[in-house]
Amino acid sequence: MATTLISGGTVVSSTGRAPADVLIDGEVIKAVLSPGSTLFGTDIAASVDKVIDATGKYVIPGGIDAHTHMELPFGGTAAIDTFETGTRAAAWGGTTSIIDFAVQTFGERIQDSLAAWHGKASGNCAIDYGFHQIVGDVTPESLKAMEKLPDEGITSFKMFMAYPGVFYSDDAQILKAMQVSRDTGLMTMMHAENGPVIDVLAEQLVEQGKTDPYYHGVARAWEMEEEATHRAIMLAKLTGAPLYIVHVSAKQAVEQIATARDRGQNVFAETCPQYLYLSLEEQLGAQSEQYGHFEGAKWVCSTPLRSREEGHQDAMWQSLRTNDVQMVSTDHCPFCMKDQKELGLADFRKIPNGMGTVEHRMDLMYQGVVTGELTLERWVELTSTTPARMFGIYGRKGVIQPGADADIVIYDPQGHTSIGMPIDDNGNPTGKKHHMNMDHAAWEGFEIDGHVDTVISRGKVIVDGDQYLGTKGDGRFMKRGLTQYLT
Repeated sequence: MATTLISGGTVVSSTGRAPADVLIDGEVIKAVLSPGSTLFGTDIAASVDKVIDATGKYVIPGGIDAHTHMELPFGGTAAIDTFETGTRAAAWGGTTSIIDFAVQTFGERIQDSLAAWHGKASGNCAIDYGFHQIVGDVTPESLKAMEKLPDEGITSFKMFMAYPGVFYSDDAQILKAMQVSRDTGLMTMMHAENGPVIDVLAEQLVEQGKTDPYYHGVARAWEMEEEATHRAIMLAKLTGAPLYIVHVSAKQAVEQIATARDRGQNVFAETCPQYLYLSLEEQLGAQSEQYGHFEGAKWVCSTPLRSREEGHQDAMWQSLRTNDVQMVSTDHCPFCMKDQKELGLADFRKIPNGMGTVEHRMDLMYQGVVTGELTLERWVELTSTTPARMFGIYGRKGVIQPGADADIVIYDPQGHTSIGMPIDDNGNPTGKKHHMNMDHAAWEGFEIDGHVDTVISRGKVIVDGDQYLGTKGDGRFMKRGLTQYLT
């Protein structure tokens, strides 16, 4: 098996940083060595197949994006990134594992939905992948099938308090599913918004002629995120189930989570880069020559972008520093403007909900290190180590240590990344970074004071500078254990 030595870099973990060399043997890390170590001989570099010089750079565990939606059917269309294109883009951005969602729709068996998602992903992924299970139809048969999910390496499931008629579950259904969570150790993941009320507000806005994307954010008021978050926490407290709130965007929802955690409840949460950087006023309210007020459709996602004037973005950064929110995922669910987002030209309710971010998460969060929002160690913790612990893959993933999979990113703090479309309107290259399958860049114009130089997935270099060296099917399915993050 091939051996690789990463020399001269600074290895960064969630707990510290130090100069160290990393020795890779085949697909796993064999040793983390002090510079000049003779443990494996006086000249290790001469004895390995490949040497990577990481002088002046950070050596970090590969990123883990625990919330993606490749090929998700939604709103009469489907997310435009396939498992092939989406995982390749993830690799370009320093993410070496994703956890996607197998979707059970109304009337469908959980086993069949899981098999369908295996069929979509198998042989197509550039990086390793796992699944959460979306439970969209709570029946006695579904509840029994959920009990068997850990045997399949699926140790978390997601429910929705939003989207009546599509994914919505009522409180009684959520209670029953959480009782299975309590008994099996499955992690309950919750989309916490009061969907029935949101639908009424949205209908009233459209009746008033307020149909632009901006009103998507108005209809999905923060009060309905706070209320649903509190309700989910109370149901979890009643049942004893562990609870994970997805894509938290409102500072008031964070307060509910923090209160529950302060009393010792196993409640966890993620946020996403869009809730740290983007806003209701600047993005959902954007205008352009091409699209007019419909420009904001590029950033229609749920939960929605929140008002900067109300201070949600600053509060979300603070929640990451205080560990009231433990992780940063993307909720990657990209749609093109043409023929997809345009479905909602006359009615914001018909705009497919989702953004494309899987390629940019590691860079965007590193920029938070540059600006002083986070420490270097916290960057690694939020984007790799905690996702691995939260979803039962820590030890294999999320850490640079002997025996772990050799999923490693070499990050250059002196480099630079310009985010945007890789070609201009005339088809000419722009030098900007974007490999996702969209016809626009949701992060157009963002400049990152750092650069992903090398990406290694299970010992194989799949990104080297401006070259993609991976192949379709490099990624393998990850059978996950139960969460390793409970108190």
